[in-house]
Amino acid sequence: MKKDLITRLNEGPIMCAEGYLFAMERRGYLSAGPFVPEVVLEHPEVVTQLHREFIRAGSDVVQAFTYYGHREKLRIIGKEHLLEPMQKNALKIAKDAAAEFKDLDLMVCGDVANTNVFDPNDANTHKQCQQMYEEQVAWAKEAGVDFVIAETINWSDEMKIALKAIKDAGLIAVCNFAIPRGDKTREGHSAEDACKMMEDLGADLVGLNCYRGPEMTMKLLKKVRDKVSCHVAGLPVPYRTTEEEPGFLNISDHGCDLIPGGNAFPVALDNLFCNRYEMAEFAKDCVESKINFIGICCGAEAHHVREMSVAIGKKPISMKYMPDMSKHFHHGTDKSLKKVNKEIKY
Repeated sequence: MKKDLITRLNEGPIMCAEGYLFAMERRGYLSAGPFVPEVVLEHPEVVTQLHREFIRAGSDVVQAFTYYGHREKLRIIGKEHLLEPMQKNALKIAKDAAAEFKDLDLMVCGDVANTNVFDPNDANTHKQCQQMYEEQVAWAKEAGVDFVIAETINWSDEMKIALKAIKDAGLIAVCNFAIPRGDKTREGHSAEDACKMMEDLGADLVGLNCYRGPEMTMKLLKKVRDKVSCHVAGLPVPYRTTEEEPGFLNISDHGCDLIPGGNAFPVALDNLFCNRYEMAEFAKDCVESKINFIGICCGAEAHHVREMSVAIGKKPISMKYMPDMSKHFHHGTDKSLKKVNKEIKY
């Protein structure tokens, strides 16, 4: 019988690769700004391939690319009629990709995210959020997902609405907050207090995702771990955010003055990218801190996921192609390499 998420986490850390939105934008299949995942309808084969790459790199979770495929995002671009087919196709793509790897114990998860309509002072927006979350969770349940992640939400009260929709559907709920500058939710709750609130309301797993790079995420994540008794999730963005600029939505590349408006987010973050070794270190820190749901958010690439997986003791399929610099013509140590190529300083 297949083990559920909590049983898996009780046995040790699992990897969850996210970041589909940025990956598709960089590949030329999605527009930054609107950030609507129409690619799941227009080029499903590209989404399937990214699922494969993340699976091969060691992700234990195949996350359906339903992030930002919600009613408000589609309203902005005038395509609300695509809502149901977009959600259902994304779920099917994820399930089909997981089925290709029958020897792996993969889980498929649904995803709901920040609605961008929540207003604490407008009860009507609360009803809108409820409708949006309930319809997405219903489609995820119909598809037979193993659990649902509610993520990148920075209002505690909005997270409560998402959590209720997931639990009312009888599904395992993961609640991941995105914490902006100031280290608090929009209402002013600390990350740890917000996560404890969700645990008390029935969340099976709580944590942080997006906005912050590995260092700025871990700074808050350890406080969350100390506060709650359930499992904890950590999924930073792979960018070098700092104390001065803890989140990547408002971040500068001080080495470039060509960026329109001076804000590197979302399409000029290249120079702030974390390398694979930095992400591997984050994964190791998670294990040492008893944070077992480990992943990576916007900006993720397969090489990050692979290095993180190997760092926590996994042996992913693509480990076969790990770097072997001993064979490099200039840097290598293999005795058969030509000495003449090793002597010059390039």
